[in-house]
Amino acid sequence: MLKPAKDSLDLGVVVSDIEASLAFYRDTLGLTYVGSNAVGFGTLHRLRYGTSDFKLIDPADPVSAGPKGLTASLGLRYVTFVITNLDEVCEKLAALGVTFEIKPVEIRPGVRIAMVHDPDGNVVEFVQLV
Repeated sequence: MLKPAKDSLDLGVVVSDIEASLAFYRDTLGLTYVGSNAVGFGTLHRLRYGTSDFKLIDPADPVSAGPKGLTASLGLRYVTFVITNLDEVCEKLAALGVTFEIKPVEIRPGVRIAMVHDPDGNVVEFVQLV
């Protein structure tokens, strides 16, 4: 049985272009850059969102991309950021030409979401509780 040491999950994402991914997650979305360190398979860049660490992994060797999209393959399909400013974020992303998987929509009473693609085509969800 797991006994949580903190109230959040951390996530690692292998990326093809670390500069593009840092620009998206750090500069566009505003995650706080914590630092980087070498790991056996490349360089791990840590960003913080609340109490979660969002880890971008710059692999030492090229990695092939797998199928993209919500139901293209088994496994983890998207990351969710619960936010308070969905319209503002979506307007900024649209102005930057970011591709939307799902444009802002109310999926059930009091819950609005949007989904976009990061530079590698991974799905990023934003949820606002209204």
